[in-house]
Amino acid sequence: MSTPIVVRAATLPTGDRVDLLIADGRIAAVGSVDTPAGAEIVDADGLVALPGLVDLHTHLREPGREDAETVLTGSRAAAAGGYTAVLAMANTNPVTDTAEAAERVFDLGRTAGLVDVQPVGAVTRGLGGKELAELGLMARSRANVRVFSDDGKCVADPLIMRRALEYVKTFGGVVSQHAQDPALAGPQACCHEGELSGQLGLPGWPGVAEEIIVARDVMLARHTASRVHIAHVSTAGSVEVIRWARQQGIQVTAEVTPHHLLLTTDLLVGYDPTFKVNPPLRPEEDTLALREALRDGTIDAVATDHAPHARHDKQHAFVDAAFGMLGLETALGVVRTAVPDLAWADVARVMSFSPARIAGLEGQGRPIAEGEPANLTLVDPDAQVTVDRDDSLSLSRNNPWHGRQLTTAVVATFLRGRRTYG
Repeated sequence: MSTPIVVRAATLPTGDRVDLLIADGRIAAVGSVDTPAGAEIVDADGLVALPGLVDLHTHLREPGREDAETVLTGSRAAAAGGYTAVLAMANTNPVTDTAEAAERVFDLGRTAGLVDVQPVGAVTRGLGGKELAELGLMARSRANVRVFSDDGKCVADPLIMRRALEYVKTFGGVVSQHAQDPALAGPQACCHEGELSGQLGLPGWPGVAEEIIVARDVMLARHTASRVHIAHVSTAGSVEVIRWARQQGIQVTAEVTPHHLLLTTDLLVGYDPTFKVNPPLRPEEDTLALREALRDGTIDAVATDHAPHARHDKQHAFVDAAFGMLGLETALGVVRTAVPDLAWADVARVMSFSPARIAGLEGQGRPIAEGEPANLTLVDPDAQVTVDRDDSLSLSRNNPWHGRQLTTAVVATFLRGRRTYG
């Protein structure tokens, strides 16, 4: 049996101030609790206790690019960010498009043991967009895959997307779409299309290239009565489409990244490839629309799109550099900085409850209540943290927050009652 833990005077997302007794991986009592003999005492006075955070969108790079990240180093970064579960995207080498590949990632996560690593399966074989991957076999594997995505590439063929939606419906799965019409935003597109992209001489990525795929896919979801999830929403137009689809009763969910809530396209003036991301940073009007959509529930979840890269993949001219930026360790602080009026109950909703529900994760995204798994994150809501990329637990250093001050710091993370950070 593990040593009991008593968390003293923690503030719940509801505002209640309570003690928590953790025993045998579960929350044994909530309220005013007696201290068992030999228990570890955690002083949480002034700290907020959140349910463990869940990330719908993490790139762990293993297998294939262990020079940028591994499941172990990514898990360390996730735990430091307050996460107890992450969904590992399929664009590894080899691609996670078979049951065996999914089980390998699943097992690597269990060996690391710091967060629950849930593989995301590819929609199409090799991310090629032509033939469905082994969706059913991955779903029936030990990895119990329920989310499928070709992230990094759009499932552009509407017939393939329709078949994927029909297939995952049979076992309660969901397709997460990287919405980027390749005819409107091709492989060289790297900057929001607008006046600035013209001034900088960078190939433009228009918002409509995202919006047209979002519109198509919500209609396909309606036609198939299946579930579609829109990854990394970045434009006000996409928000409008998703809001309309919800009003029609269409089964659509959506996520926004921390960086799309706070960073804007004007940062590209210096051609710093750290800020090259897909979809690209957008103008302020899009950022403001995304924040409002997060507040009102049109966007269900915050997902990091944590995308580590080795230095030699980022240190190029902007147009040639790899897409992506780090996000796991800073996500909570960015959300709190970008949307400071978001109540703690809503933070729990968008960073724990909703992601776990969308992904179908058992034992994650649960309320802090007696009998529930002790997946907890203790945070200091008043901390002011200046980000230093060299302090990151990730192997990579493509950190867009370096030198910025963020509000809120993760103090400790517990996975089923075991401290994984702090």
